[in-house]
Amino acid sequence: MRYSANHKMETREKLLVSSAMSAKKSGFSTVGVDGLMKAIGLSGGAFYSHFSSKDELFKVIIERELAHSLDRLSGDGVMDSTKLQRCLKQYLSMSHVEQPEAGCALPVLGAEIARSDLEVREAAQAWICRLHESWAQILGSGSLAWAILSQCVGALVVARMLATPEVQREVLKSSHDEISRRIAERPFD
Repeated sequence: MRYSANHKMETREKLLVSSAMSAKKSGFSTVGVDGLMKAIGLSGGAFYSHFSSKDELFKVIIERELAHSLDRLSGDGVMDSTKLQRCLKQYLSMSHVEQPEAGCALPVLGAEIARSDLEVREAAQAWICRLHESWAQILGSGSLAWAILSQCVGALVVARMLATPEVQREVLKSSHDEISRRIAERPFD
């Protein structure tokens, strides 16, 4: 049976969404091609009509996830201190800690990106640098933008490593307070 081009695009989209959620929840390397395809109700052999390799799928997932992060964290580029604080509060939240599959890919997939081939790392770098440029423009400082991006990602990683919600909240609140203090020191246009 031959499927339409539209069916193939829908299947590819299902695979991307399902694989991204799985990767952010359990790691990308933990599930094989057969498991990724089984999650959307197809056999492993069908995978190769959508991607040439699992590495290619990972690269596309990283590009999509970081594009979503860029949209969420910089929006239309119009940022003021209120919008920035709201963004930070959402990022450094317990719901983000507890639901990695619904949030930013960097805290959960950063180590896997670092171990990936050059193509994946270059794709990740391109999107992270775009996010950095956006924040540097908003904050008026490239250095502060890198520091805030790094602290946000690191705070999520540390909070997720901890066993008790009380200590997790303390990590998030401390990071939010320090970032807010630094931002308050910077004049907005």
